[in-house]
This record gives sequence, C-alpha cells and structure tokens, in this order.
Amino acid sequence: MRILLIYPKYPETFWSFKHALKFIRKKAAFPPLGLLTIGALLPEDWPKRLVDMNVTKLTNRDLSWADCAFIGGMSVQRASAHETIARCKRAGLKIIAGGPLFTSEYAQFDEVDHFVLNEAELTLPLFLADLEKGCPRRIYETSEFCDIQKTPPPMWEMLDFKHYASMSLQFSRGCPFNCDFCNVTALFGHRPRIKTGDQVISELNGLYDKGWRGQVFFVDDNFIGNKAYLKTDLIPSIIQWQKGKKKKIPFFTEASINLADDRPLMDMMVEAGFDTVFIGIETPNEESLIECNKQQNRNRDLLESVKIMQHSGLQVQGGFIVGFDNDTPSIFQRQIEFIQKSGIVTAMVGILNAPPGTRLYERMKKEGRLIGLISGDNVDGTTNISPKMGLDTLREGYRNMIQHLYSPRHYYKRAMTFLREYEMPKKRIHLDFQRLIAAFRSSIRLGLFGKERFQYWKILFWTLFCRPRLVPLAITFAIYGHHFRKISKLSNIS
Repeated sequence: MRILLIYPKYPETFWSFKHALKFIRKKAAFPPLGLLTIGALLPEDWPKRLVDMNVTKLTNRDLSWADCAFIGGMSVQRASAHETIARCKRAGLKIIAGGPLFTSEYAQFDEVDHFVLNEAELTLPLFLADLEKGCPRRIYETSEFCDIQKTPPPMWEMLDFKHYASMSLQFSRGCPFNCDFCNVTALFGHRPRIKTGDQVISELNGLYDKGWRGQVFFVDDNFIGNKAYLKTDLIPSIIQWQKGKKKKIPFFTEASINLADDRPLMDMMVEAGFDTVFIGIETPNEESLIECNKQQNRNRDLLESVKIMQHSGLQVQGGFIVGFDNDTPSIFQRQIEFIQKSGIVTAMVGILNAPPGTRLYERMKKEGRLIGLISGDNVDGTTNISPKMGLDTLREGYRNMIQHLYSPRHYYKRAMTFLREYEMPKKRIHLDFQRLIAAFRSSIRLGLFGKERFQYWKILFWTLFCRPRLVPLAITFAIYGHHFRKISKLSNIS
C-alpha cells in the first residue's frame, strides 16, 4: 500500500514562531516526530510519503498517488484536520487517524475510517493484522503503555531538513507528578518510561549523519523524570558523543522546577550541550498551586529556583496560568511582577483550560462548568471552563497582562535582566550564515522600521560592550519579541 502521512496545518500560535522563523528563512519550528515514528512502524516495503502542511502543500498529485492517508495532530490543528480529512475523503482515500487530537475527540470525526489511538506501538500492529485479514475495526485503543525501548528510530529520510529550525527527539514518556490540568499522565502514565542511552545516541547519529547541525529538542514532558538514569547513562553518553565535533549540537527540553535542587545534574546537562529548559511555573499563588496539585512547585521560592537554573547556564522559558478558582483580580499584577523579576524572556501565559482526560475536566464537568472544547492554543485568551472570578474579569485582566509583558518597553527590560544575570557556559559561538542573516534582517526590520527600534539598539549595544558573547542571544530575543507581539495582536486577547 502507498501511504500518505499527513500533518495538518497549525495556526499562528505562541510556539509556532512563525514570525520569528522568517528571519532565518525557515517554515516550521519542529518536524512531525509522531508521524516520522509511525512511518518506521509501518511495513518496510510500503511506499511512504510525508506531507507536513506547515512547510508544503498537500497536492492533488499526492492524493492520487496514495492508497490511504495516516493523519496525526493536536487540538490546535483541529480545523486543518477537518479540512484535510474532507479532501482525502473526496479523493477516495482510506483515512486512518491517531494522536492526541483524535484520542480525545474521535467522536467528532465521522469521516475517518479507522482510529489508531493511544500509543501506536501497541495499537498499530493490531490494526495492521486485522487489515491483512480484511476485517479492520474502526477503533483501536488501549489503556496499557508500551516499552519505548522497542520503539524504532524516526524515518528521517522522509524529511526535508531545510524547512525546519529544530529537530526533535524523545527520550522518555510519562511524568511522576499529577497536576490536575495536565493530560500528559492521562496519555502516557505516571511512570517515566525511558529509552536507553544507546537508542538516543543512535537517533542523534541518524540526524548528524544526514547533515543536521542545529538545535535538537528533547520533547519529553518532563526530561528529569528519572534523574538517576540521566546522571549515570544518558547525559554521560551525550557528553561523550559531543566530543570531537567541530560544532557542539545545542539541546533544549522541558522539566519540572525541582531541577533547580540538583546542581550536579544541571552542570552535567550544560556540559552535554543543554542551554534552554521550559519549566511549568504556573503561578506565584500558593493557594492555586495547592488547588491544581502542583506539588513540586509548592513550599519553595520559585523566583530563586529560576535564578539558580539561569546561573547554572540554563535559559529558563516559563509557562504561566491565570484563572484558577483561588485566583483573585490581583493575580494579574502578581504574575507581571514575578515574570519581570525572573528575567524569563519567553513567558507563555495562558488562561486555565480543562483538557479531556484530566482530573480538572472531570471536576468541571461534575460542577457544570464546562463551556466547550479547548482550542489547543495556549495564548489565544480562550477557555473551556466557567471561571469563578467571571469570564469578563478574567479576559480583561489577561489582556492587560499580555499587553504589558510583551510591550517593547517591558519585554526588553526583562531581556536585559536575563542578559545581566545569565551565566553563559564557556563555549564557542559559531556565527553561521543563519545567525548572520538573522542579525542583518533584524537590524533592518526591527532596528530601522520597528516600533521598538530604540529598545532594539539599546540592548544590542549594551550586550556588545558589556557581554559580547551574548550578542546572538540578544538578537534572538529581539526576534522572539517581534513574534510574540504579532501573536498577541492576532489572537482573541487583542
């Protein structure tokens, strides 16, 4: 069978970096790692073609070539998924769908022929076996979790690397914590399942051998779920892998804030090439942390934890939420003050939502407070629950907070706070063509014609004279700020 693997288009969002990617002539931040892995799980002799609609168009020629379409995606891709399914149906293709969107909302997609849900390592073989016998069921699902040490490496050969700003790898699935708004544990469980160090190195070699020299994102929802294995196996293996390479590959990932409690692990991660980590900080309001069962964030100085990671050489990106039942209208100013003091330049602030499968969803359903589907867009100012402070109050406070945080004056001030305090690892900065063209384009677009031109040149010259090794980072921040302001104006919060 000829298989068309289709990744629907996602709208302009905080994490799409669409407006930032233009500065480096890229079309998407990350590749569709799930579909690349699905490709490796399908029979080897089946011809396969990947269409990532975020970097290329789905053509009639693609549709006429294929026998069936495998479609994956997340909630934020819902609209494009519906349109894509309709096109495939009109073309007469059998449609197989899976991934987070379809796992939680399969009842909304009548035109899909077969759903391969949950972890495909378990459900896809069942579907393929029934397909071979001529009696495939419509829905394949499981409550079990797979052994990811048996997961094959992604089919990198299907990918056109030139379109992407970063590549993605996965080391683990699952998280030991139980935050009630997060559906990670519903999808992947509480026990972190890990790949071996040899597996990860093999996947890194696959990327490196195909010429990739840029960033690599470890997509784990909590990279440090198994600290012992990181310290004794994975991180030492990556450190050894990096040795002898002219250009050290930079890594970034997501982790829980208790990473700040383990200085040896942070030092090892920095030595291995990790320079950025996303942390779910959520809120400085202790009562709201209790409410959402964010145990790992409680009874600690959150600001100090951020500073510890920054001083160790890790740039902290932060996730924040407003709209908890214990939030009052004062939360908006408290969030602003925390974020500004922290120097967290990339601060994703969203309104609380209840994804299907979470404890929060069940509680809101029981209380009659659900008001629709989640959009999947973290910063569009929407929510699917009725907040206690009132929807109008919540949206107005949120709108004012976002406008404050991403106004040029306050955004650049926050970036300056970070650049003053950040302890950058001692490593050589490679001024490759991509960095040079980003610097040139930003100097024209932002430095000459942007509303933030005063702040742009101020931060650039300060960094040049005071911390010259951080100039590439200062330029990156300026470009990110341009994207974030564009997103806030396009969304429902404007």
